[in-house]
Amino acid sequence: MEDDLTGKGIGIAFLDTGIFPHIDFDDRILIFRDFVNHIDVPYDNNGHGTHTAGIAAGNGNCSYGRYRGVAPGANIISLKVLDQYGNGDKDLVLEALNWVLVYYKKYGIRIVNISVGTTEKDYHIHKKLIDAVERVWDAGLIVVAAAGNMGPKPGSVTAPGSSRKVITVGSSDMITSALPISGRGPTRECISKPDIVAPGDSVVSCAIRQGRYTAKSGTSMSTPKVSGGIALLLEKYPWLTNLEVKARLLDTAKDLGLPHNLQGRGLFQLDEFLT
Repeated sequence: MEDDLTGKGIGIAFLDTGIFPHIDFDDRILIFRDFVNHIDVPYDNNGHGTHTAGIAAGNGNCSYGRYRGVAPGANIISLKVLDQYGNGDKDLVLEALNWVLVYYKKYGIRIVNISVGTTEKDYHIHKKLIDAVERVWDAGLIVVAAAGNMGPKPGSVTAPGSSRKVITVGSSDMITSALPISGRGPTRECISKPDIVAPGDSVVSCAIRQGRYTAKSGTSMSTPKVSGGIALLLEKYPWLTNLEVKARLLDTAKDLGLPHNLQGRGLFQLDEFLT
């Protein structure tokens, strides 16, 4: 890469279980909103949200850079929509997405990371979630969503990753492995998904103990790798639109030789994506 990028100043909103104020986030948690318990101070009673934020934006200081996130200068906007068990109500997700539409300019949010998914079978509920996430996309934000861990059956991509507009991320090492859980298309609207894949197996990131790290697996871990990469790109080229970012992401992916509904356009390649 020709530039030493950190993603500085680019805001990433995480819809997740919250965030623990790990030292690797220093002073970059711009705001924490708890839609579950309405607590004012940042916390994470599950660990999933802290882990995903660390993958995208942890600076790795406690590990001397070993577990550094992709964009260690990016700003963090944490929106807690899941409880201590990682469960959530669709209405809380809708509320958080509406919050993003109101406040994204104030907090410099360019990317919305959704490592959350549902296999809701009620079409009307499903459509409400898809419509909400697409309103965020249509406002110009870049929405990056997990393909979900309901594979390997066809049609197992979870919502909102099943939206045709958003960037849907599967796990490159969990589509043909012994545990092929990465969600795959087609969606109920016959759209080929995911769009791209990134590593998601045994990823080490920030834990909910100060200075500690832990390993987690799933498409939730693949998704913030792509979100972090996009933050670096926007630091370099801040004028790019969400459509341009998505096109660049797909054009620079490495074809793994697998069906499109397993790999999308292929493996996320950060260096090629940035240069």
